[in-house]
Amino acid sequence: MGWPITLTAFLPEWAVAVLFVLELAVRVLMLGIIPGNRRPTTAMAWLLLIFFVPLPGIILFLLFGTYKLSNRRREAQQIINDYLRENTEHLKLPDEASNVDKRWLTAVHLNHDLTGFPMLDGNELEFITDYRAVLKRIAEDIDNAKEYVNIEFYILGWDEEVAKPVYESMAAAAERGVKVRLLFDHLGTMRTSGYRTLLRYLNGTKIHVRKALPLQPLRGLWRRFDLRNHRKIVVIDGDIGYTGSQNLIEPGYNRAKSHKMGREWVEIMARCTGPIVSGLNVAFASDWLMESDASLEEDLRKVPPAEVQPHGGGGVATQVVPSGPGYATENNLRLFNTLIYAAQERVRIVTPYFVPDDTLLYAVTIAVQQGVEVELFVSEQSDQMMVSHAQQSYYQALLEAGVNIYRYPVPDILHAKILTVDGEVSVFGSSNMDMRSFSLNLEISVMALGETITGELDKIIDSYKAESPKLSLDEWENRSPRTKWLDNVFRLTATIQ
Repeated sequence: MGWPITLTAFLPEWAVAVLFVLELAVRVLMLGIIPGNRRPTTAMAWLLLIFFVPLPGIILFLLFGTYKLSNRRREAQQIINDYLRENTEHLKLPDEASNVDKRWLTAVHLNHDLTGFPMLDGNELEFITDYRAVLKRIAEDIDNAKEYVNIEFYILGWDEEVAKPVYESMAAAAERGVKVRLLFDHLGTMRTSGYRTLLRYLNGTKIHVRKALPLQPLRGLWRRFDLRNHRKIVVIDGDIGYTGSQNLIEPGYNRAKSHKMGREWVEIMARCTGPIVSGLNVAFASDWLMESDASLEEDLRKVPPAEVQPHGGGGVATQVVPSGPGYATENNLRLFNTLIYAAQERVRIVTPYFVPDDTLLYAVTIAVQQGVEVELFVSEQSDQMMVSHAQQSYYQALLEAGVNIYRYPVPDILHAKILTVDGEVSVFGSSNMDMRSFSLNLEISVMALGETITGELDKIIDSYKAESPKLSLDEWENRSPRTKWLDNVFRLTATIQ
């Protein structure tokens, strides 16, 4: 029985019998509830927890057992998806991508079916890897805004040198009549140093500020508290956009420990022009609608359904792929698997967190077994201890299968998220390759077709490779028994969503 002995010792026999029957009934009931629409491994993890410690297990299941957003949020997301699908049926894969291997068309159709976002060409992408330069460029573009600025980040931070100029540009734009909207993840941002200072500054401006996925029980705002809006989006007048892996915070994340050891986050952002900006704006508008009940129809007048037609050549063909608990499907995971299974020569994965489910693990290892070269780039030392050990628990299987693992050296954190396949197709954005990004986080990814744009990303990956020692199987097998034990223990946490 899972009840404390000190409690049952003072209860009459009939009460102990009642508790026993109730506990047994709960266990039997959960056998038929928990497996519904869950991975078998996830269901088994929850059932084991409840069977061993029923009361704490039930409480944890009620808090964390569902990763879906509220019905209201999902219904709103479905309305947006249906609108996009209905109005983009006439948009086919542009001529510019006609020379791309037709195996990538499967991924294009998959993305459109899951999200409603079409593939459109005529885009220009500039990848920026200089952390401070990204924020400087964003501030400069905001200084030239005339109508509106829509900004969404997982984490905001306050510092005088790196992030503050962006807030000042936003505030100045709002003062001159530009509509400035700022959306940030509530729990992701509130834990950063300087959060209160940042709020005081923002509250003293004309910037329209909203918290994404707010957790405020006293106001009736309750949800599973580890759901996150992990997207990074900037849209200026519908003409210029930014997306990628970087947050709006200085490169040491306002952490004293990081500053002491000289640690910075290594990121990649894309400055975009063309139809892709409208796609990013739709993703922002859907998130803003969830938190403010305010339609951004006026801002979305340049959305592809209304005015943009395929250019029939020129520029980069891209497709915006939002994902997260607002969708019934794990859009990013399905895209990654589809592309990896289609690979014939080389797969390159850059991610700070690689904690795959069985489908992704099979896709990666089968690719190697079919003769495809697979390279995985991760950090030597992660900033999250539990995730780090969970990730490391997969290294043995990956190395034995023939995956080449490169670890970006300490003290820095390789935080970029990139997938390239056969030098012809690439994906970048905010999504990691772990169960949190697949199931719990709202993410934004971009799939791009073409050798030129994929080649640019491969060059960036080459720069990571030049600094990252390759991990050998012998080296990994000789790690300490303590590390092996921790890896195996924290691997269990990867299955509970």
